[in-house]
Amino acid sequence: MKKIATSPKELPSLKEILSISGLEFMKKIQNGDLPIAPIAEVLNYDLVSVKSGEVIFRGVPTFQSMNPIGTVHGGWYGTLLDSAMACAIMTKVNKGYFYTTLEYKINIIKAIPLDMEVDTIGTTTHVGRSTGTAIGQIIGSEDKKIYATGSTTCIIMKPTK
Repeated sequence: MKKIATSPKELPSLKEILSISGLEFMKKIQNGDLPIAPIAEVLNYDLVSVKSGEVIFRGVPTFQSMNPIGTVHGGWYGTLLDSAMACAIMTKVNKGYFYTTLEYKINIIKAIPLDMEVDTIGTTTHVGRSTGTAIGQIIGSEDKKIYATGSTTCIIMKPTK
């Protein structure tokens, strides 16, 4: 069962994050040993698959995800793609290191209907000593159509103290 943090104090400390590899960290979130990012609950998505170099989030846009013109807000697409792509890079990060997104780009190909379940797949294309890159796709869980794509670059860091 997924673990949900209700305050910043319930999120893992940097010391805890650095004590395990990125793949172990992501598996602990998937298994419910660590909480999923609070934004996942707000935007109605969940981590469903973790393996080295690939992460899948499943989500459903709701009314709260809409923009004023009645379609799913581009930020919903962007958040899911950023989460999947960056977390895919995290699966390749060594113990003692952490990452953060430097930049990402998305291309919305078609509108996702409200209440339709989608899978967001992030896959690494390169993970080195100081940077990682990944690509992502949002795909309909049932119809298998591509709704959006993305790419990202993340910085990989080791704390100095």
